[in-house]
Amino acid sequence: MTASILGLCLLTASASAASHAKEEQELISLSRDKWRWMMERNVDSLAALFHEQAVFVHMGATLHKNQELDVIKSGGIVYKNVEIQDTSVRLIGTTAIVLSKIRLIAVVGGNEVTNPFMVTEVYVQQGGTRKLASLSFTRLLNP
Repeated sequence: MTASILGLCLLTASASAASHAKEEQELISLSRDKWRWMMERNVDSLAALFHEQAVFVHMGATLHKNQELDVIKSGGIVYKNVEIQDTSVRLIGTTAIVLSKIRLIAVVGGNEVTNPFMVTEVYVQQGGTRKLASLSFTRLLNP
């Protein structure tokens, strides 16, 4: 009987780990889609992804959803290239934190800039889908 209980526990743990890994991969894919949409200035897809109360922290500004969308749409920030060097996911209940080390080439205020960042994305569950609640850029001193 003990062996069958142990076997059931191992089977449950294995299924849970597989589900967890699948969810992590889905979040990594969603994050990559977000970067592509930002480079393409696809504000419709971004508007659907961004939570209504989302906050965006850049090096020189903190923006809310509509402000972020306006900056992307108007070309205030043009995301030319995002080189994703490393990504990890941490799941805490229904909240997901995606950390990505990136090298970003962007045009800001008419000037092309290249920066190494650690980007923190916080996703929350809303109506069965993931919504981006926070996006923060932290400039790295050592690329």
